[in-house]
Amino acid sequence: MSWFSRWRRARILERNVIPPDAFQTAVEGLPILQGLTADELARLREAASLFIHGKAFSAAGGADVDDATQLAIALQACLLTLNLPEDSYRGWSEIILYPDEFLRDREEMDEAGVVHRSRDILAGESWHGGPLVLSLADVAVSGQADGLNVVLHEFAHKLDMLNGDANGFPPLHHGMDATAWARDFGAAYEDLCARVDAGEDTLLDPYASTAPAEFFAVLTEAFFEMPDRVHAEYPALYRHLQQFYRQHPLARLDGAA
Repeated sequence: MSWFSRWRRARILERNVIPPDAFQTAVEGLPILQGLTADELARLREAASLFIHGKAFSAAGGADVDDATQLAIALQACLLTLNLPEDSYRGWSEIILYPDEFLRDREEMDEAGVVHRSRDILAGESWHGGPLVLSLADVAVSGQADGLNVVLHEFAHKLDMLNGDANGFPPLHHGMDATAWARDFGAAYEDLCARVDAGEDTLLDPYASTAPAEFFAVLTEAFFEMPDRVHAEYPALYRHLQQFYRQHPLARLDGAA
């Protein structure tokens, strides 16, 4: 980081750092943040402050977007990147918030060249190079350590998109084994698809079986929300995510118990 970048960062934090009381209240309302060390919390506070300063929060459909909501989103987004480069959410600037699930028209062309139009009901959406969209109703129930987290899900897509379209294969760090990642994630994804098709109950939301990108995003939710269960059922994938996010939520969970 250049001297100017360091100066600018310090200047932003001097003027825009999250007040201690607001930060503490927000952390207490998000069980997935329990177990973070004092150093991690301090870095999370700085990262969230920079995030809120750098992103535009836009209301849509009559949504009421208050400071507490922005803070809850920022803390969970920055939890993913706590030990990643500070510019991990580069290349886009807007978060659009709807009051509840929203409709999105979709067009897809099949192998015969026929265009199929559909309308999906979504809790969140991430556009490559564009905004991230969230339902406030789903944001409100995220971070409760129950396995479902639309904020982590959509921001995981943004990390996945750092090397192109979301495909479940984000840019891995130096020293990570890309072949092992592809092998282990591919095998687990195929197994999940088979189990969902067979009507079995699965640890992961069945939505994870719709595409490798969704498998990565849903698994990221579970990794931070219920690391003990992910570690028990997907030990190899837990290790890959531990390397990718440079975090060990299971140890954090044990420390908070």
